Amino acid sequence: MDYLSKFSENLKEALKIANQATIEHGAVYVGSEHVIYGFLSLPACSAYGILASEGIAKSEYQDVFFRCIDTNITTPGFTARTTQMFDRAIKFAVQTGTLAGTAHLLLSVLESDSCYAVKILKRLGADVESMKEKTEQVLRAQKHRKELGYDDFDNEGAVDDEADEEDGDEASSWEAESDKEREKGAEKPGTQTKNYGFAEKKRSAAKKADGAREKLLQYGIDMTERAKKGRIDPVIGRKKEIEKVIQVLSRRTKNNPVLIGEPGVGKSAIAEGLSQLIIDENVPEQLYNKTVFSVDIPGMLAGARYRGDFEERLKDLIDAVMKDGDIILFIDEIHTIVGAGSSADNTMDAANILKPMLARGDLQVIGATTIEEYRKYIEKDSALERRFTPVYVEEPSETDTVEILKGLRSKYEEHHGIAITDAAIEAAVKLSARYITDRFLPDKAIDLIDEAAARARIMAEDDDEIKSLLADAEVLDEEERLRRARGEYTEAMAALNERKKLEGRIEAVRRAHCMERLADGRYALGKEQVAAIVSSRTKIPLLKITQEEGEKLMHLEEDLHRRIVGQNEAVSAVAKAIRRARAGLKDPSRPIGSFIFVGPTGVGKTDLTKALAEALFGSEDQMIRLDMSEYMEKQSVSKLIGAPPGYVGYDDMQTGQLTDKVRTKPYCVILFDEIEKAHPDVFNLLLQLIDDGRLTDNKGRTISFKNAVVILTSNVGAAEAERAVSYGFGGELSADKQADADGERQYEQMKENITKALKERFRPEFLNRLDDIIVFHRLSQSDTAKIGVKIVDALSKRLFEQRGIVLSVTNAALEQLVKEGYDNQYGARPLKRTIQRRIEDRLSEEILLGNVKNGQRVTVDFIGGAFAFAAR
Repeated sequence: MDYLSKFSENLKEALKIANQATIEHGAVYVGSEHVIYGFLSLPACSAYGILASEGIAKSEYQDVFFRCIDTNITTPGFTARTTQMFDRAIKFAVQTGTLAGTAHLLLSVLESDSCYAVKILKRLGADVESMKEKTEQVLRAQKHRKELGYDDFDNEGAVDDEADEEDGDEASSWEAESDKEREKGAEKPGTQTKNYGFAEKKRSAAKKADGAREKLLQYGIDMTERAKKGRIDPVIGRKKEIEKVIQVLSRRTKNNPVLIGEPGVGKSAIAEGLSQLIIDENVPEQLYNKTVFSVDIPGMLAGARYRGDFEERLKDLIDAVMKDGDIILFIDEIHTIVGAGSSADNTMDAANILKPMLARGDLQVIGATTIEEYRKYIEKDSALERRFTPVYVEEPSETDTVEILKGLRSKYEEHHGIAITDAAIEAAVKLSARYITDRFLPDKAIDLIDEAAARARIMAEDDDEIKSLLADAEVLDEEERLRRARGEYTEAMAALNERKKLEGRIEAVRRAHCMERLADGRYALGKEQVAAIVSSRTKIPLLKITQEEGEKLMHLEEDLHRRIVGQNEAVSAVAKAIRRARAGLKDPSRPIGSFIFVGPTGVGKTDLTKALAEALFGSEDQMIRLDMSEYMEKQSVSKLIGAPPGYVGYDDMQTGQLTDKVRTKPYCVILFDEIEKAHPDVFNLLLQLIDDGRLTDNKGRTISFKNAVVILTSNVGAAEAERAVSYGFGGELSADKQADADGERQYEQMKENITKALKERFRPEFLNRLDDIIVFHRLSQSDTAKIGVKIVDALSKRLFEQRGIVLSVTNAALEQLVKEGYDNQYGARPLKRTIQRRIEDRLSEEILLGNVKNGQRVTVDFIGGAFAFAAR
């Protein structure tokens, strides 16, 4: 059928626009959704007025419409359903005695409830039945005009002023009738249904988009509008917090909630979740008509050069909100209103301007800020604080974070074109919680998934076709520029149109590549890619991150013995306690393990702590060391948890040296070195830490120690044990005889004496809370020799890394070093000093004199009673 001969000029133009939109977005078909887009692009047509009366704007429609275009359909032209709509529109036109116009086709589209166009209109909040009635009124008016002799209605370029006025009068009559119906409904008690207010807001959206809304949009974002367009991510696991916010907003007074929580825990997401609930009509009746606007305070301050500029902008914003009457302001980082806009001679900041409106209830505000900033800025101003009701947002658990990421997965898969597996999500949560300790869940886990997916997409993307298309686009851009420069505007416009078509083709190819990658299992994001991102951020070797914890714990003794020589009892006791804890046999609220290391000096107590931090958590940096000689005074206890209110340091936001480090690094080994030197009040803190696994800092935050290993070192009883051992076994025996013949008996005697000394020095309730008291052995001469090899290896490694020098120490030289450096009483430290004196000092002199050059091999030997150095 020759449809064009039966269509009005306006309808032809609208279909032309619809077809052009199809081409620009890489598709070949025209469906009902394209037809509506054509109507909204042609303000002169009747269908545009009908759509506008329902609050349907082109900008809103196209956001949804462009996402619905299916580039996989290969049949060109109008779809079968669209041609059926054409036939029905022509039948409607026969009844009115006119050509088929935009109103006829709009009514035909609205009659098809299952078509894409109607689905999009419903999603945008349109009342389809109301639109049908209005369209029928327009058609009746057209028929009446035909009877009066007006044949030019809805024709391109032929709609006279009278027709325009009648079209406008018709729209005004619809609004007047609606206003009368609302007045009647308001007069009758009980006639207002639960959804009436919200539906009415949708129908009057076009009228309310006046100067007040425009003023708001200058300094903010309509969050409910973004929710309507599907531009916000789903909010998962925050039902309780959102319900609390709704509850506060529904109060008569102090109905301004302020969301308080650490950065990245999801405070802004709660405001977005509220916006989504408003759009879904899943809120109490008094919130149906509300719109959530996010205010940009820095944006209001930007460019305010003269005194009064900022106040004027803020006053305009407040007036716009009060004029609308249904707006809730969301101010992220609300502490920035304190002092915003004030100067040295002007104390009228944004907070003081807002206080009266907040007090009277003329303004509703949702704020969001961190705990520290709330205490520093909001709490200090009691007049401002009392106008807000705090809603605390806690960091979600790892289990909740997994569910949050699963809810967001589709968004990131669509963006990156990479399938994200459950294993990747679980790895992101677990690894971010363990290794990225300066940030909070779910933000840090989401960032890991996002970055890992971006990296996987870059590595997987085969963009040769896209590169070729982009090259063609550059050629067309250059052609269009040259044509314009020559004045060849027709050719320039043709090049520009080709460029637009090419853009649609490029986007279609990109989408196709994304879909191919999603369907291809080879491009799925796994836990290995996530672990690689963690490794690159933390500099922890990938092998340590990806190694399964069970396997790591079963070989814990081997890992520790790579650094620790001897001390089999100590290493075994620590490894067993750690395995018990990780197997779930310990109290879940207590630390992983708590030990006190005692014994002679220089036998490896501190070194075992460092080795444990590296073996369990991947790096020595995961060890927190506190020297108890710094906590000998009573007042120094506050250094651990922070100064209390009223003391110096509290107002300066100084936090505890222990609590703050554990808060940002929960997976750690905590070393309290030389615990016997601490003030007795320190032990009161340790009782709670070891037994309950938590401390409360000076800001009222509860710090968990359940993922930490607590180790205390002490030299209590070491001197008494030395004397007892010497007296009991002669004191003059050689080191070899002590090690071979009496070593075990000496160790048992030393252990008994040290345990006795500990019981005399520390309170029973303190010792009773420890998992184990570990007494270290003295080092034998063979142990000292092994330590000497490790020290020399470390020196050789440093020389090679810094100067490329290869150091080799012969067995004879090593034996002499051990002989000179072995000391049964002082452990391995005398050996380190001997190596410094015999090798490092001599070698440094040779390097500075130029006798040893970079890249050479240096051999150290012991010949004729002296150390000899040879470089070649």
